[in-house]
Amino acid sequence: MLEILIAGGWAMVPILISSAVALAIILERFWTLRRKAVIPPELGQQVMTWARSRKLDPKHIDALRETSPLGELLAAALVVRHRPREIIKERVEDTGRHVVHQLERFLNTLGTIALISPLLGLLGTVFGMISMFFAVMVSGVGDPLKMAGGIGEALVCTASGLCVAIPAYFFHRYFRGRVNELVIDMEKQVIALTDELSLASDTPARTAG
Repeated sequence: MLEILIAGGWAMVPILISSAVALAIILERFWTLRRKAVIPPELGQQVMTWARSRKLDPKHIDALRETSPLGELLAAALVVRHRPREIIKERVEDTGRHVVHQLERFLNTLGTIALISPLLGLLGTVFGMISMFFAVMVSGVGDPLKMAGGIGEALVCTASGLCVAIPAYFFHRYFRGRVNELVIDMEKQVIALTDELSLASDTPARTAG
């Protein structure tokens, strides 16, 4: 394997660096986008219970904000729980953009690697063909070993670029879909909390009336 990589020439260096970065991103995103880390079980129901019992104080909300992305969204709603529903919705949307940005962290880099890896392989292929032509110019077509070296360099670079690009593109799409799925689930829980807060704010007004 090492001989094959060396045969690819200098163009293999950026391809190998890209593969290492892609692998690091994939492992990091798998760990970060675990469902229980983003949407802890029973957290939404626990916060709903807090809202119903009105046992909310700044310490509870600050601790909630640090638990998870879902906790950050729920905390944003609780901070303005005494305001009109439109204000709560705007605050959650503002916080949601930040949360989604964090969930999509490094995915643009992974997509870039999926895009440029075949181009790096193509660049190595071009340089391999150029070296082959130079070998032909110097020694003619009578030395097949020199021609084979250039062709080998070209093929190794092409194959290596594709081997990096295909998994990178696959996981880029996979993580995009996973983020969308998690965001939808968080939206459902935030909407449920918003409804509960709106109901809680309407109840005293009706009682007073």
